Amino acid sequence: MGSMADESIGSEQALSPAARLFHAPNFNCYIIAIIGCKTKICPQVLKDGLQHTLLKQPRFSSKLVKKGRKVSWTPTTVNLDNHVITPEIDTKSIDFPDQFVEDYISNFTRTPLDICKPLWEFHVLNIKTSDAESVGVFRIHHSIGDGASLISLLLACTRKTTDPEVLPTTPTTKKRSTATGSGNYSNMFCACWVLLAIWRGLMFLWNTLVDLVLFVATILFLKDSKTPLKGDLGVDLNTKRFVHRTVSLDDIKLVKNAMDMTINDVLLGITQAGFTRYLNRTYSDDANRKANNLPKSIRLRASILVNLRPTAGIQDLADMMAKNSKTGWGNWIGYIILPFTIALQDDPLEYIRQAKATIDRKKHSFESVCTYWCARFVLNLFGTKVAATITRRVLFNTTIAFSNVVGPQEEISFYGLPITYLAPSVYGHPQALTIHYQSYINKMTISMAVDPNVISDPHLLCNDLEESLKLIPRCQLLKKASLLILSSIELYTDSVNLIEHLRNIFWERKTYTKQILLLD
Repeated sequence: MGSMADESIGSEQALSPAARLFHAPNFNCYIIAIIGCKTKICPQVLKDGLQHTLLKQPRFSSKLVKKGRKVSWTPTTVNLDNHVITPEIDTKSIDFPDQFVEDYISNFTRTPLDICKPLWEFHVLNIKTSDAESVGVFRIHHSIGDGASLISLLLACTRKTTDPEVLPTTPTTKKRSTATGSGNYSNMFCACWVLLAIWRGLMFLWNTLVDLVLFVATILFLKDSKTPLKGDLGVDLNTKRFVHRTVSLDDIKLVKNAMDMTINDVLLGITQAGFTRYLNRTYSDDANRKANNLPKSIRLRASILVNLRPTAGIQDLADMMAKNSKTGWGNWIGYIILPFTIALQDDPLEYIRQAKATIDRKKHSFESVCTYWCARFVLNLFGTKVAATITRRVLFNTTIAFSNVVGPQEEISFYGLPITYLAPSVYGHPQALTIHYQSYINKMTISMAVDPNVISDPHLLCNDLEESLKLIPRCQLLKKASLLILSSIELYTDSVNLIEHLRNIFWERKTYTKQILLLD
Protein backbone atom coordinates (compact mmCIF):
# COMPACT_ATOMS: atom_id res chain seq x y z
CA MET A 1 0.00 0.00 0.00
CA GLY A 2 2.85 2.39 0.82
CA SER A 3 3.99 2.47 -2.82
CA MET A 4 0.60 3.17 -4.34
CA ALA A 5 0.30 6.52 -6.11
CA ASP A 6 -2.54 8.95 -5.47
CA GLU A 7 -5.22 8.78 -8.18
CA SER A 8 -7.07 11.74 -9.71
CA ILE A 9 -10.82 11.53 -9.23
CA GLY A 10 -12.53 14.83 -9.90
CA SER A 11 -12.79 18.28 -11.41
CA GLU A 12 -9.98 20.79 -11.54
CA GLN A 13 -9.67 24.18 -9.85
CA ALA A 14 -7.35 26.93 -11.05
CA LEU A 15 -4.57 28.17 -8.78
CA SER A 16 -4.97 31.56 -7.18
CA PRO A 17 -2.49 34.27 -8.26
CA ALA A 18 -0.51 33.90 -5.03
CA ALA A 19 -0.43 30.10 -5.36
CA ARG A 20 1.01 30.48 -8.87
CA LEU A 21 3.61 32.84 -7.44
CA PHE A 22 4.73 30.26 -4.86
CA HIS A 23 5.32 27.76 -7.67
CA ALA A 24 7.65 30.05 -9.60
CA PRO A 25 11.08 28.38 -10.16
CA ASN A 26 12.89 31.00 -8.08
CA PHE A 27 10.27 31.33 -5.32
CA ASN A 28 9.41 27.82 -4.10
CA CYS A 29 8.28 28.25 -0.48
CA TYR A 30 7.28 25.74 2.21
CA ILE A 31 5.70 26.02 5.64
CA ILE A 32 7.01 23.97 8.56
CA ALA A 33 4.97 23.28 11.72
CA ILE A 34 6.86 21.49 14.51
CA ILE A 35 4.64 19.93 17.20
CA GLY A 36 6.13 18.77 20.49
CA CYS A 37 4.03 16.05 22.18
CA LYS A 38 3.90 14.76 25.75
CA THR A 39 3.52 11.12 24.66
CA LYS A 40 4.76 8.88 21.86
CA ILE A 41 2.96 9.23 18.52
CA CYS A 42 1.05 6.24 17.14
CA PRO A 43 1.16 6.55 13.32
CA GLN A 44 -2.06 4.59 12.79
CA VAL A 45 -4.04 6.76 15.21
CA LEU A 46 -2.62 9.79 13.46
CA LYS A 47 -3.68 8.49 10.02
CA ASP A 48 -7.20 7.77 11.26
CA GLY A 49 -7.46 11.32 12.59
CA LEU A 50 -6.13 12.89 9.39
CA GLN A 51 -8.54 10.83 7.29
CA HIS A 52 -11.57 12.32 9.06
CA THR A 53 -10.33 15.91 9.38
CA LEU A 54 -7.46 17.34 7.35
CA LEU A 55 -8.25 15.42 4.17
CA LYS A 56 -11.69 17.06 4.13
CA GLN A 57 -9.92 20.32 3.23
CA PRO A 58 -9.78 20.24 -0.61
CA ARG A 59 -6.18 21.48 -0.86
CA PHE A 60 -4.92 18.55 1.22
CA SER A 61 -6.65 16.05 -1.04
CA SER A 62 -5.72 17.64 -4.38
CA LYS A 63 -2.55 17.43 -6.41
CA LEU A 64 -0.99 19.84 -8.84
CA VAL A 65 -1.65 19.12 -12.52
CA LYS A 66 0.10 20.94 -15.36
CA LYS A 67 -1.41 20.97 -18.84
CA GLY A 68 0.70 23.15 -21.05
CA ARG A 69 0.79 26.59 -19.42
CA LYS A 70 -2.29 25.84 -17.30
CA VAL A 71 -1.77 24.70 -13.71
CA SER A 72 -4.66 23.56 -11.51
CA TRP A 73 -5.63 21.62 -8.38
CA THR A 74 -7.13 18.23 -9.17
CA PRO A 75 -8.92 16.20 -6.45
CA THR A 76 -7.31 12.82 -5.84
CA THR A 77 -7.64 9.76 -3.65
CA VAL A 78 -5.03 10.20 -0.94
CA ASN A 79 -2.94 7.27 0.23
CA LEU A 80 -1.84 8.35 3.71
CA ASP A 81 1.08 5.91 3.64
CA ASN A 82 2.65 8.33 1.15
CA HIS A 83 2.19 11.30 3.46
CA VAL A 84 2.72 10.07 7.04
CA ILE A 85 6.42 9.21 7.30
CA THR A 86 7.79 7.34 10.31
CA PRO A 87 11.56 6.82 10.09
CA GLU A 88 13.20 4.09 12.16
CA ILE A 89 15.24 5.77 14.87
CA ASP A 90 17.82 3.99 17.00
CA THR A 91 17.44 6.19 20.05
CA LYS A 92 20.20 4.38 21.97
CA SER A 93 22.84 5.47 19.48
CA ILE A 94 21.80 9.15 19.54
CA ASP A 95 23.69 11.19 22.13
CA PHE A 96 22.06 14.55 21.36
CA PRO A 97 18.35 14.12 20.49
CA ASP A 98 17.71 17.86 20.04
CA GLN A 99 20.52 18.07 17.51
CA PHE A 100 19.20 14.98 15.72
CA VAL A 101 15.74 16.56 15.34
CA GLU A 102 17.29 19.81 14.08
CA ASP A 103 19.37 17.92 11.51
CA TYR A 104 16.39 15.83 10.39
CA ILE A 105 14.18 18.87 9.78
CA SER A 106 17.04 20.74 8.15
CA ASN A 107 17.27 18.00 5.51
CA PHE A 108 13.77 18.99 4.32
CA THR A 109 15.28 22.09 2.76
CA ARG A 110 17.45 20.00 0.43
CA THR A 111 14.61 18.30 -1.48
CA PRO A 112 11.23 19.50 -2.83
CA LEU A 113 7.92 17.72 -2.37
CA ASP A 114 6.73 15.36 -5.10
CA ILE A 115 4.11 17.17 -7.22
CA CYS A 116 2.58 13.81 -8.20
CA LYS A 117 0.75 13.79 -4.87
CA PRO A 118 -0.83 16.45 -2.60
CA LEU A 119 1.87 18.86 -1.47
CA TRP A 120 2.12 18.01 2.21
CA GLU A 121 3.57 15.39 4.53
CA PHE A 122 3.80 14.66 8.25
CA HIS A 123 6.90 13.17 9.86
CA VAL A 124 6.69 11.18 13.10
CA LEU A 125 9.84 11.36 15.25
CA ASN A 126 9.40 9.16 18.30
CA ILE A 127 12.46 10.42 20.12
CA LYS A 128 12.59 12.15 23.50
CA THR A 129 14.02 15.67 23.38
CA SER A 130 14.66 18.26 26.08
CA ASP A 131 11.08 19.57 25.88
CA ALA A 132 8.96 16.76 24.40
CA GLU A 133 8.50 12.97 24.45
CA SER A 134 8.06 12.94 20.66
CA VAL A 135 8.01 15.40 17.78
CA GLY A 136 5.68 15.65 14.77
CA VAL A 137 6.58 17.82 11.79
CA PHE A 138 4.25 19.09 9.08
CA ARG A 139 5.81 20.17 5.77
CA ILE A 140 3.29 21.97 3.58
CA HIS A 141 3.79 23.83 0.33
CA HIS A 142 2.97 27.52 0.71
CA SER A 143 0.64 27.43 -2.30
CA ILE A 144 -1.86 25.42 -0.23
CA GLY A 145 -2.50 28.39 2.04
CA ASP A 146 -1.03 31.19 4.12
CA GLY A 147 0.56 30.55 7.50
CA ALA A 148 -2.29 31.95 9.62
CA SER A 149 -4.94 29.89 7.80
CA LEU A 150 -2.87 26.70 8.04
CA ILE A 151 -2.24 27.15 11.76
CA SER A 152 -5.98 27.76 12.27
CA LEU A 153 -6.71 24.59 10.29
CA LEU A 154 -4.24 22.67 12.43
CA LEU A 155 -5.90 23.97 15.61
CA ALA A 156 -9.30 22.96 14.22
CA CYS A 157 -7.97 19.38 14.21
CA THR A 158 -7.22 19.59 17.95
CA ARG A 159 -9.40 19.50 21.05
CA LYS A 160 -9.03 20.61 24.65
CA THR A 161 -7.14 18.01 26.67
CA THR A 162 -9.58 18.47 29.55
CA ASP A 163 -12.61 18.02 27.25
CA PRO A 164 -11.90 16.00 24.06
CA GLU A 165 -15.18 17.16 22.46
CA VAL A 166 -14.46 20.91 22.70
CA LEU A 167 -12.41 23.01 20.30
CA PRO A 168 -9.59 25.16 21.71
CA THR A 169 -10.19 28.84 22.41
CA THR A 170 -7.96 31.66 21.24
CA PRO A 171 -7.80 35.23 22.58
CA THR A 172 -10.15 37.74 20.98
CA THR A 173 -9.69 41.46 20.57
CA LYS A 174 -11.90 43.47 22.88
CA LYS A 175 -13.64 46.41 21.25
CA ARG A 176 -13.90 49.58 23.26
CA SER A 177 -17.34 51.14 23.43
CA THR A 178 -17.74 54.88 23.22
CA ALA A 179 -20.52 56.84 24.86
CA THR A 180 -22.21 59.79 23.18
CA GLY A 181 -24.02 62.66 24.77
CA SER A 182 -27.14 64.52 23.69
CA GLY A 183 -28.17 67.97 22.50
CA ASN A 184 -25.36 70.48 21.97
CA TYR A 185 -22.79 68.02 23.29
CA SER A 186 -23.89 65.51 20.65
CA ASN A 187 -23.56 68.12 17.88
CA MET A 188 -20.11 69.12 19.12
CA PHE A 189 -19.14 65.47 19.25
CA CYS A 190 -20.28 64.93 15.64
CA ALA A 191 -18.35 67.97 14.45
CA CYS A 192 -15.20 66.84 16.23
CA TRP A 193 -15.68 63.34 14.87
CA VAL A 194 -15.92 64.66 11.28
CA LEU A 195 -12.78 66.77 11.70
CA LEU A 196 -10.97 63.83 13.22
CA ALA A 197 -12.09 61.55 10.38
CA ILE A 198 -10.82 64.05 7.79
CA TRP A 199 -7.50 64.33 9.60
CA ARG A 200 -7.13 60.56 9.87
CA GLY A 201 -7.98 60.16 6.19
CA LEU A 202 -5.29 62.64 5.17
CA MET A 203 -2.82 60.92 7.48
CA PHE A 204 -3.66 57.52 5.95
CA LEU A 205 -3.13 58.89 2.44
CA TRP A 206 0.20 60.50 3.32
CA ASN A 207 1.52 57.44 5.16
CA THR A 208 0.42 55.18 2.31
CA LEU A 209 2.16 57.39 -0.27
CA VAL A 210 5.40 57.39 1.75
CA ASP A 211 5.24 53.61 2.25
CA LEU A 212 4.63 52.96 -1.45
CA VAL A 213 7.54 55.20 -2.46
CA LEU A 214 9.82 53.30 -0.05
CA PHE A 215 8.42 50.00 -1.31
CA VAL A 216 9.21 50.88 -4.93
CA ALA A 217 12.64 52.13 -3.86
CA THR A 218 13.24 48.77 -2.15
CA ILE A 219 12.39 46.97 -5.37
CA LEU A 220 14.76 49.18 -7.40
CA PHE A 221 17.76 50.04 -5.23
CA LEU A 222 17.13 50.53 -1.49
CA LYS A 223 18.89 47.72 0.38
CA ASP A 224 19.38 46.95 4.05
CA SER A 225 22.83 47.36 5.52
CA LYS A 226 25.13 44.39 5.21
CA THR A 227 25.13 42.90 8.72
CA PRO A 228 25.83 39.46 10.25
CA LEU A 229 22.08 38.80 9.93
CA LYS A 230 21.73 39.44 6.18
CA GLY A 231 22.20 36.78 3.53
CA ASP A 232 23.91 37.01 0.14
CA LEU A 233 22.62 36.08 -3.30
CA GLY A 234 21.47 32.47 -3.40
CA VAL A 235 20.48 32.43 0.28
CA ASP A 236 17.11 30.93 -0.66
CA LEU A 237 18.87 27.85 -2.06
CA ASN A 238 20.97 27.22 1.04
CA THR A 239 20.13 24.64 3.69
CA LYS A 240 18.23 26.12 6.63
CA ARG A 241 18.25 25.20 10.31
CA PHE A 242 15.16 25.40 12.51
CA VAL A 243 15.51 26.18 16.22
CA HIS A 244 13.06 27.34 18.85
CA ARG A 245 13.03 28.66 22.40
CA THR A 246 10.06 28.77 24.79
CA VAL A 247 9.70 31.78 27.10
CA SER A 248 7.08 33.09 29.50
CA LEU A 249 4.00 34.72 27.98
CA ASP A 250 3.17 36.11 31.43
CA ASP A 251 6.35 38.25 31.33
CA ILE A 252 5.27 39.64 27.97
CA LYS A 253 1.77 40.39 29.29
CA LEU A 254 3.31 42.08 32.34
CA VAL A 255 5.04 44.63 30.12
CA LYS A 256 2.00 44.90 27.83
CA ASN A 257 -0.34 45.78 30.69
CA ALA A 258 2.09 48.02 32.53
CA MET A 259 2.87 50.10 29.43
CA ASP A 260 -0.67 49.93 27.92
CA MET A 261 0.53 48.34 24.68
CA THR A 262 -0.18 45.26 22.58
CA ILE A 263 1.56 41.90 22.47
CA ASN A 264 2.90 42.81 19.02
CA ASP A 265 4.44 46.02 20.40
CA VAL A 266 6.26 44.08 23.11
CA LEU A 267 7.43 41.31 20.76
CA LEU A 268 8.83 43.80 18.25
CA GLY A 269 10.57 45.67 21.06
CA ILE A 270 12.08 42.46 22.44
CA THR A 271 13.26 41.52 18.94
CA GLN A 272 14.90 44.92 18.45
CA ALA A 273 16.64 44.60 21.82
CA GLY A 274 17.80 41.04 21.06
CA PHE A 275 19.14 41.97 17.62
CA THR A 276 20.99 44.92 19.14
CA ARG A 277 22.66 42.68 21.74
CA TYR A 278 23.59 40.09 19.11
CA LEU A 279 25.00 42.56 16.60
CA ASN A 280 26.87 44.58 19.22
CA ARG A 281 28.62 41.42 20.42
CA THR A 282 29.28 40.20 16.87
CA TYR A 283 30.92 43.50 15.89
CA SER A 284 33.01 43.62 19.08
CA ASP A 285 36.22 41.96 20.14
CA ASP A 286 36.65 40.25 23.51
CA ALA A 287 38.06 43.41 25.11
CA ASN A 288 35.20 45.76 24.16
CA ARG A 289 32.06 43.68 24.55
CA LYS A 290 30.43 46.17 26.92
CA ALA A 291 31.14 49.16 24.68
CA ASN A 292 29.01 50.39 21.79
CA ASN A 293 30.46 48.58 18.79
CA LEU A 294 27.52 49.05 16.42
CA PRO A 295 28.07 50.82 13.08
CA LYS A 296 26.15 54.06 12.71
CA SER A 297 22.83 54.19 10.89
CA ILE A 298 22.16 50.48 10.43
CA ARG A 299 19.23 49.93 8.09
CA LEU A 300 17.53 46.69 9.12
CA ARG A 301 13.96 45.95 8.04
CA ALA A 302 11.50 43.10 8.25
CA SER A 303 9.27 42.08 5.37
CA ILE A 304 5.88 40.85 6.49
CA LEU A 305 3.53 38.99 4.14
CA VAL A 306 -0.06 39.72 5.12
CA ASN A 307 -3.01 37.61 3.99
CA LEU A 308 -5.84 40.08 3.37
CA ARG A 309 -8.48 37.36 3.08
CA PRO A 310 -10.32 37.17 6.43
CA THR A 311 -9.02 34.05 8.15
CA ALA A 312 -11.72 31.49 8.84
CA GLY A 313 -12.34 30.81 12.52
CA ILE A 314 -11.44 27.51 14.16
CA GLN A 315 -15.14 26.61 14.47
CA ASP A 316 -15.76 27.35 10.76
CA LEU A 317 -12.82 25.15 9.75
CA ALA A 318 -13.93 22.36 12.08
CA ASP A 319 -17.44 22.52 10.54
CA MET A 320 -15.91 22.41 7.08
CA MET A 321 -14.06 19.18 7.91
CA ALA A 322 -17.00 17.62 9.78
CA LYS A 323 -19.87 18.66 7.50
CA ASN A 324 -18.08 19.36 4.19
CA SER A 325 -19.28 22.96 4.35
CA LYS A 326 -17.52 25.72 2.42
CA THR A 327 -15.29 28.42 3.85
CA GLY A 328 -12.93 31.04 2.43
CA TRP A 329 -9.45 29.74 1.65
CA GLY A 330 -6.37 30.84 -0.24
CA ASN A 331 -3.61 33.45 -0.35
CA TRP A 332 -4.44 37.14 -0.79
CA ILE A 333 -0.94 38.36 -0.08
CA GLY A 334 0.02 41.98 0.64
CA TYR A 335 3.38 43.25 1.88
CA ILE A 336 4.51 45.44 4.76
CA ILE A 337 8.09 46.61 5.25
CA LEU A 338 8.76 47.22 8.94
CA PRO A 339 11.91 49.16 9.99
CA PHE A 340 13.84 48.05 13.08
CA THR A 341 15.79 50.42 15.32
CA ILE A 342 19.23 48.94 16.05
CA ALA A 343 20.95 51.03 18.75
CA LEU A 344 22.00 50.59 22.35
CA GLN A 345 19.52 52.22 24.73
CA ASP A 346 20.19 53.40 28.29
CA ASP A 347 16.59 52.53 29.16
CA PRO A 348 15.61 49.05 27.85
CA LEU A 349 11.94 50.13 27.87
CA GLU A 350 12.81 52.50 25.01
CA TYR A 351 12.92 49.49 22.66
CA ILE A 352 9.24 48.90 23.43
CA ARG A 353 8.28 52.55 23.00
CA GLN A 354 10.04 52.71 19.63
CA ALA A 355 8.35 49.48 18.54
CA LYS A 356 4.93 50.86 19.46
CA ALA A 357 5.58 54.06 17.50
CA THR A 358 6.59 51.99 14.44
CA ILE A 359 3.55 49.71 14.60
CA ASP A 360 1.13 52.58 15.25
CA ARG A 361 2.53 54.33 12.18
CA LYS A 362 1.99 51.20 10.04
CA LYS A 363 -1.57 50.82 11.33
CA HIS A 364 -2.34 54.18 9.69
CA SER A 365 -1.38 53.08 6.19
CA PHE A 366 -2.92 51.07 3.36
CA GLU A 367 0.46 49.65 2.39
CA SER A 368 -0.59 45.99 2.51
CA VAL A 369 -3.79 46.59 0.49
CA CYS A 370 -2.02 48.65 -2.18
CA THR A 371 0.88 46.21 -2.53
CA TYR A 372 -1.57 43.32 -2.89
CA TRP A 373 -3.42 44.97 -5.77
CA CYS A 374 -0.15 46.08 -7.38
CA ALA A 375 1.22 42.55 -7.14
CA ARG A 376 -1.97 41.13 -8.61
CA PHE A 377 -1.86 43.65 -11.47
CA VAL A 378 1.77 42.76 -12.26
CA LEU A 379 1.01 39.04 -12.05
CA ASN A 380 -1.94 39.25 -14.45
CA LEU A 381 -0.22 41.63 -16.87
CA PHE A 382 3.37 40.34 -16.94
CA GLY A 383 3.06 36.80 -15.60
CA THR A 384 4.39 34.74 -12.74
CA LYS A 385 8.08 35.10 -13.59
CA VAL A 386 8.10 38.91 -13.37
CA ALA A 387 5.92 38.94 -10.21
CA ALA A 388 8.21 36.40 -8.52
CA THR A 389 11.29 38.43 -9.44
CA ILE A 390 9.82 41.58 -7.88
CA THR A 391 8.80 39.70 -4.74
CA ARG A 392 12.27 38.20 -4.45
CA ARG A 393 13.86 41.64 -4.71
CA VAL A 394 11.66 43.01 -1.93
CA LEU A 395 12.54 40.12 0.37
CA PHE A 396 16.23 40.01 -0.54
CA ASN A 397 16.70 43.75 -0.03
CA THR A 398 15.30 43.44 3.50
CA THR A 399 16.89 41.38 6.29
CA ILE A 400 14.29 39.23 8.03
CA ALA A 401 10.79 37.79 7.79
CA PHE A 402 8.72 38.35 10.94
CA SER A 403 5.32 37.23 12.21
CA ASN A 404 3.29 36.53 15.35
CA VAL A 405 0.58 33.85 15.55
CA VAL A 406 -1.98 33.65 18.37
CA GLY A 407 -2.43 30.18 19.83
CA PRO A 408 -4.79 28.39 22.26
CA GLN A 409 -5.26 29.52 25.84
CA GLU A 410 -5.43 25.99 27.25
CA GLU A 411 -3.63 22.70 26.68
CA ILE A 412 -4.78 20.94 23.53
CA SER A 413 -4.42 17.45 22.11
CA PHE A 414 -3.76 16.49 18.49
CA TYR A 415 -5.74 13.29 17.87
CA GLY A 416 -5.33 12.40 21.55
CA LEU A 417 -1.69 13.54 21.77
CA PRO A 418 -1.22 16.30 24.41
CA ILE A 419 0.85 19.10 22.86
CA THR A 420 3.66 20.78 24.76
CA TYR A 421 4.66 23.38 22.13
CA LEU A 422 4.02 24.61 18.57
CA ALA A 423 6.83 26.05 16.44
CA PRO A 424 5.84 27.20 12.91
CA SER A 425 8.33 28.43 10.33
CA VAL A 426 8.89 28.86 6.60
CA TYR A 427 11.71 28.45 4.08
CA GLY A 428 12.41 28.95 0.39
CA HIS A 429 12.47 32.78 0.38
CA PRO A 430 15.67 34.82 -0.07
CA GLN A 431 16.36 35.75 3.57
CA ALA A 432 18.83 34.29 6.05
CA LEU A 433 16.60 34.78 9.09
CA THR A 434 12.91 34.18 9.74
CA ILE A 435 11.31 34.67 13.17
CA HIS A 436 7.86 33.49 14.17
CA TYR A 437 6.31 33.99 17.60
CA GLN A 438 3.69 31.39 18.56
CA SER A 439 1.71 31.69 21.81
CA TYR A 440 0.38 28.61 23.61
CA ILE A 441 -1.28 28.60 27.07
CA ASN A 442 1.08 30.74 29.20
CA LYS A 443 4.10 30.25 26.95
CA MET A 444 5.52 31.97 23.88
CA THR A 445 7.65 29.97 21.46
CA ILE A 446 10.31 31.83 19.47
CA SER A 447 10.73 29.83 16.26
CA MET A 448 13.59 30.68 13.91
CA ALA A 449 14.72 29.49 10.49
CA VAL A 450 18.30 30.52 9.74
CA ASP A 451 20.96 30.06 7.11
CA PRO A 452 23.88 28.51 9.05
CA ASN A 453 26.32 30.07 6.58
CA VAL A 454 25.21 33.48 7.87
CA ILE A 455 24.19 32.75 11.49
CA SER A 456 26.44 29.91 12.59
CA ASP A 457 25.01 29.64 16.12
CA PRO A 458 21.26 30.42 16.09
CA HIS A 459 20.96 29.34 19.73
CA LEU A 460 23.12 32.34 20.65
CA LEU A 461 20.59 34.63 18.97
CA CYS A 462 17.82 32.82 20.90
CA ASN A 463 19.74 33.53 24.10
CA ASP A 464 19.86 37.25 23.29
CA LEU A 465 16.13 37.36 22.62
CA GLU A 466 15.41 35.51 25.85
CA GLU A 467 17.74 37.75 27.88
CA SER A 468 16.06 40.82 26.42
CA LEU A 469 12.69 39.45 27.50
CA LYS A 470 13.98 38.96 31.04
CA LEU A 471 15.58 42.40 31.20
CA ILE A 472 12.64 44.49 29.97
CA PRO A 473 10.06 43.27 32.56
CA ARG A 474 12.68 43.69 35.28
CA CYS A 475 13.22 47.32 34.27
CA GLN A 476 9.47 47.91 34.25
CA LEU A 477 9.21 46.48 37.77
CA LEU A 478 12.14 48.57 38.96
CA LYS A 479 10.49 51.68 37.57
CA LYS A 480 7.22 50.83 39.30
CA ALA A 481 9.09 50.08 42.54
CA SER A 482 10.84 53.44 42.39
CA LEU A 483 7.53 55.24 42.04
CA LEU A 484 6.11 53.30 45.00
CA ILE A 485 9.11 54.19 47.14
CA LEU A 486 8.96 57.88 46.25
CA SER A 487 5.24 58.07 47.01
CA SER A 488 5.77 56.22 50.30
CA ILE A 489 8.59 58.52 51.39
CA GLU A 490 6.23 61.48 51.03
CA LEU A 491 3.75 59.78 53.39
CA TYR A 492 6.10 58.35 56.02
CA THR A 493 8.87 60.26 57.73
CA ASP A 494 9.56 57.47 60.21
CA SER A 495 11.97 54.91 58.65
CA VAL A 496 10.48 51.94 60.57
CA ASN A 497 6.96 52.65 59.34
CA LEU A 498 8.28 53.30 55.83
CA ILE A 499 10.01 49.91 55.62
CA GLU A 500 6.94 48.14 57.02
CA HIS A 501 4.72 49.91 54.50
CA LEU A 502 6.95 48.88 51.59
CA ARG A 503 7.03 45.29 52.79
CA ASN A 504 3.22 45.18 52.79
CA ILE A 505 3.00 46.67 49.28
CA PHE A 506 5.37 44.19 47.68
CA TRP A 507 3.93 41.24 49.56
CA GLU A 508 0.35 42.06 48.55
CA ARG A 509 1.22 42.67 44.89
CA LYS A 510 3.40 39.53 44.70
CA THR A 511 5.99 41.25 42.48
CA TYR A 512 9.55 40.06 42.05
CA THR A 513 10.60 41.53 45.41
CA LYS A 514 14.03 39.96 45.55
CA GLN A 515 14.87 41.25 42.08
CA ILE A 516 13.74 44.79 42.86
CA LEU A 517 15.35 45.67 46.19
CA LEU A 518 16.44 44.21 49.52
CA LEU A 519 14.64 45.76 52.45
CA ASP A 520 16.66 44.20 55.23
